[in-house]
Amino acid sequence: MLVIGIESSAHTFGVGIVDGERIIANEKSSYNVGTWGMIPSKVAEFHISNARATLERAVERAGIDLEEIEGVGYTMGPGIGPCLQVGELTAKTIAAKLNIDIVPVHHGIAHIEIAKKFAKLRDPIALYVSGGNSQILKLVEKPTKHYAVLGETFDIGVGNMLDNFARSIKLNPAWGSSVAKLAEGGKYIPLPYTVKGTDFAFTGLLTSAVEKIGKADPKDIAFSLQETAFSMLCEATERSLLLTNSRELCVCGGVAQSKRLKEMLSDVAKENGARFGYAPDEFNADNGAMIAYAAEKLIEKGISVPVKKCGIEQKYRIDRGLVW
Repeated sequence: MLVIGIESSAHTFGVGIVDGERIIANEKSSYNVGTWGMIPSKVAEFHISNARATLERAVERAGIDLEEIEGVGYTMGPGIGPCLQVGELTAKTIAAKLNIDIVPVHHGIAHIEIAKKFAKLRDPIALYVSGGNSQILKLVEKPTKHYAVLGETFDIGVGNMLDNFARSIKLNPAWGSSVAKLAEGGKYIPLPYTVKGTDFAFTGLLTSAVEKIGKADPKDIAFSLQETAFSMLCEATERSLLLTNSRELCVCGGVAQSKRLKEMLSDVAKENGARFGYAPDEFNADNGAMIAYAAEKLIEKGISVPVKKCGIEQKYRIDRGLVW
C-alpha cells in the first residue's frame, strides 16, 4: 500500500512515502535555527514556502506519480501550532484531491514505531527524547491499547534544555549536537541531579549550567551538562526496565541521535540482560517516513477520519494517541 506521510511539528517539513514495509522516499526541508532558535510564525512561513518542493522531491525519489498514493497521514501533534497546521493542510489537500484515506498520527508514537521496526524489537521500554518531550513509555493492552507513561520530565524536554544552553553560550547552530561537539575533551564539574522515581527535571540543571558560563571552561560545562542529563535519563529508564521486568529497550526521538546517550543506554541494557536498539539517525530526527509508516499501519486496521474532522492538537498526550 502506497502511503505518504507529512511531518511538520517543529523545524522540519518532512515528506515520506512507504510501500508496505519499504520506505521508498524520505525528503525534508529544515528551518535554520541559527543562534536564535525557532520563532513559530517564521518556521511556519518556511514550511509553506518549502512544502510543494519537498513533496515533489519525495514523489520523484519514490519513482511514482502522486495519483498512485492510496493513503495519507500527518502529524496531529504534539508540536508548534502554526507548523502543525501547515502539515495538516498539506495532507488534507492531498486526501481531498485524490479521494483517499487520511489519518492523524501522534508524533511520539511514530518515533517509537519506526525505532521498533529498524531495531526489530517487539515490546520494548521506549525512552522517547526530543526537543519538547522526554518520556519513558511502554505499550499496554488495558483498559485499551495505548502507550502508558512510566516516567517523564516534570518541566522541559531534554532536547529543549540542551538547545537553551546552546543559545545561552552562543553556539551555532543552537542544537544539542553542537553541545556534544563542545563537550569533547571536557571534564566533569558538579551540577544539580534531579530524579524522582522514574521522573526527572531539567530546569535546575540548565540554570546552574548557564550560571557557570564565563566562570568555568565551556567544554567542562557542556560535558557536565550532557553527562548529568543523560545519567538522569538512564537511571529512570533502568528503574522502569526493572519494575516492568522488560527484556527490550529502545531510544527514539531527536536526542536519540546522541552517540553518548546510546552508549550509556547500551550499558544499561547489557547490565540487565535486555536487547537494545534504535533507528538510524535519519529516522530519529523528525521525518516524514515515520509518519507514513504509522499511517499505513493505522489505515490497514481500518482507522481513518473524514477530511472535515481532521485537526491538530499542540499538547497531544501520547497515552491518547492511536495505536494498532
